[in-house]
Amino acid sequence: MTAETGGLRRMSLAMFGAGFANFSILYCVQPLLPAFAQSFGLGAAQASLALSITTGIIAFGVLATSALSDAYGHRRLMIVSLIASALATLLAAAAPTWGGLVAARALIGVTMSAFLPAAMAYLAEETPPQSVGMAVGLYIGGSAFGGMLARMIAGVLAEFGSWRLSLAVVGAASLAAAALLPRLLPPAAHFTPRPLALRAAGEAFRDHLRSAFLRPLFLAGLLLMGAFVTIFNYVGFHLMEPPFLLGQAAVGMIFAVYPIGSLGSTWLGALAGRGRRERVFLLAVIVMAAGVAMTLANSLVAAVAGMAVMTFGFFGAHSIATSWVGVRATTARAQASSLYLAFYYLGSSLVGTLGGYCWDHGGWSGVVAATGAMIVGLLAIAGRMIQLETRRR
Repeated sequence: MTAETGGLRRMSLAMFGAGFANFSILYCVQPLLPAFAQSFGLGAAQASLALSITTGIIAFGVLATSALSDAYGHRRLMIVSLIASALATLLAAAAPTWGGLVAARALIGVTMSAFLPAAMAYLAEETPPQSVGMAVGLYIGGSAFGGMLARMIAGVLAEFGSWRLSLAVVGAASLAAAALLPRLLPPAAHFTPRPLALRAAGEAFRDHLRSAFLRPLFLAGLLLMGAFVTIFNYVGFHLMEPPFLLGQAAVGMIFAVYPIGSLGSTWLGALAGRGRRERVFLLAVIVMAAGVAMTLANSLVAAVAGMAVMTFGFFGAHSIATSWVGVRATTARAQASSLYLAFYYLGSSLVGTLGGYCWDHGGWSGVVAATGAMIVGLLAIAGRMIQLETRRR
């Protein structure tokens, strides 16, 4: 094994672990929302702030921190932000009040805003061109696996211990991963500090928002994540009520459908890459709609199958939209990707919380109706993109 190969393996392992820890911290609270509601006497919409405050801050933070990463160093920013996120999770576990927990989760939004663009920039700069696909794939795989496993473990620990124990375990494990990151992650060999060019970045954001091709894709990111988070935020409340009456641990196991999303992103993404991505995007949205409709059945098997089908369609549509932004943004692609991420996380924050009001006032039918409205919007965007791509050809 050459020194270059060994360094690449260390980098890939470090980024897998960093992605795992980062997204464990972000999503470990999702199965705990019913526990927060019970512990602090909250409604579902209020409890959802534990996630939506974090993603809302990320939505705006990524627009600024991409420039900071270019100026101060991607590796340094990743290490500091992951340590800070882990410590903030331990603070959340010890929070005596709901306000204290929300404040800790807001801090995590700030620190994660720094991590996300820095991680992608580090991989792009430090990985050989022939290996960048593998390295990015491992990072995304670690992120998805961390998000899934943290949700499942948090649900189990909350049932047999408490939500505080769940957050403490995630925080401590993530702090251990952060402590290993400086030893595993190779120093940057190709990083050149660049001055903060806020004016140029602002002009790029403005141009992308004026683009007839990119505007619908940014809105698609908001609606996709909004629909997905709305369903997954409140399915725990739904399944803990009659006729299902599941416990907290069983609800956490629902997130085991996540690997099906990887199949969706891989298969539908590859299909879109062969051409006519706009029609594959439409197909993915229709699959999402079918899955959401299945969750209305008073059958646990049908409800779980519906979650799996929706997850398959969501990850496929998200994968297509993400790559589409890169294809249609002919200049300043980093700013275009940051805008897509901003809309994506804004969907998680704003729409996810609005879904809580639908649950509080309309139950699961209200949640499905709100999600259905977003899917109608996605179908309209798919139709618009078919028109635009047809004219372009």
